[in-house]
Amino acid sequence: MKKQVQVPVKVERVVEQVTEMRTEVVEEEGGLLTLLGKNVCLMCMNYFYYGKLVGVNHTCVELKDPSVVYETGEWGNKTWKDAQKLPTKSSFVNVNAIESFFETDK
Repeated sequence: MKKQVQVPVKVERVVEQVTEMRTEVVEEEGGLLTLLGKNVCLMCMNYFYYGKLVGVNHTCVELKDPSVVYETGEWGNKTWKDAQKLPTKSSFVNVNAIESFFETDK
């Protein structure tokens, strides 16, 4: 004769599944390299420099048709209030002196 019997069985029940984040260091292109060929403003320790970014390495960057910006004027203006062209076709700025940088259409 066959009978039904209660037998203990282990069952795994997932009540909650959680995704946790961890931080990894990855090599990613970015920073000054993304601005190559564009007009940039380099805000450095002593001066602001403006020009076309044409070179980047680990020690310096190269600006074509560089200017020193002595007075920006209002940031929304289309031109600098006092930017003076340097007497050279290109200039090099030490990377260690750069505090901030951005692309600009001035």
